[in-house]
Amino acid sequence: MELTKRQEQIVEIVKQEGPITGRQIAEKLSLIRATLRPDLTLLTMAGILEARPRVGYIFTGKTINSLVAQRINKIKVKDVCSFPFVLDEQVSVYDAIVSMFMEDVGTLFITKNGYLEGVVSRKDLLKATMGGMDVSKVPVMVVMTKMPNVVTINPDDPILLAAQKLVSREIDALPVVEVKTLANGEEKLRVTGRITKTTITKLFVELGETR
Repeated sequence: MELTKRQEQIVEIVKQEGPITGRQIAEKLSLIRATLRPDLTLLTMAGILEARPRVGYIFTGKTINSLVAQRINKIKVKDVCSFPFVLDEQVSVYDAIVSMFMEDVGTLFITKNGYLEGVVSRKDLLKATMGGMDVSKVPVMVVMTKMPNVVTINPDDPILLAAQKLVSREIDALPVVEVKTLANGEEKLRVTGRITKTTITKLFVELGETR
């Protein structure tokens, strides 16, 4: 959302002289009140102004940037995560390469008995092929990044935290996980989704296009 010049003028007037009525704002801009009604409605709905009955408009202190940040902080990982691509740890490196290109993804999550054991990236698979190993016989668990060195995210975490982890760890994807407690008391992670840099980019575009 981008404010028009007149909307910016309205905000500045309310900021300096509020509480102030719509009629008074119109007089200051040499306009009729009906002309300003759509602008005042939009600014009120956006949360930048607050309309108080029999008092007038006041400035809430919120800006476009703060409102966008507030909206982003309300978005949870579970709201935007996509379907995870999971392979068993005994699958060969060759089959992992085929799966990666068939699914057109950059990261695969590796499991054992349904629980997260590691992550393998394009770079990991490229190193394996260049290392001279027989990729059709070597299990993917040999080349993956193993737990507990895998960076994860929880479904109820804010999407901003996921973005920060992607940037700070310089990785392309995060497994979205839920903690499961086994009968013996051991805690394991079950993969329920994935968050990628593409996820964040698409969200950014959607927020930018929202009016």
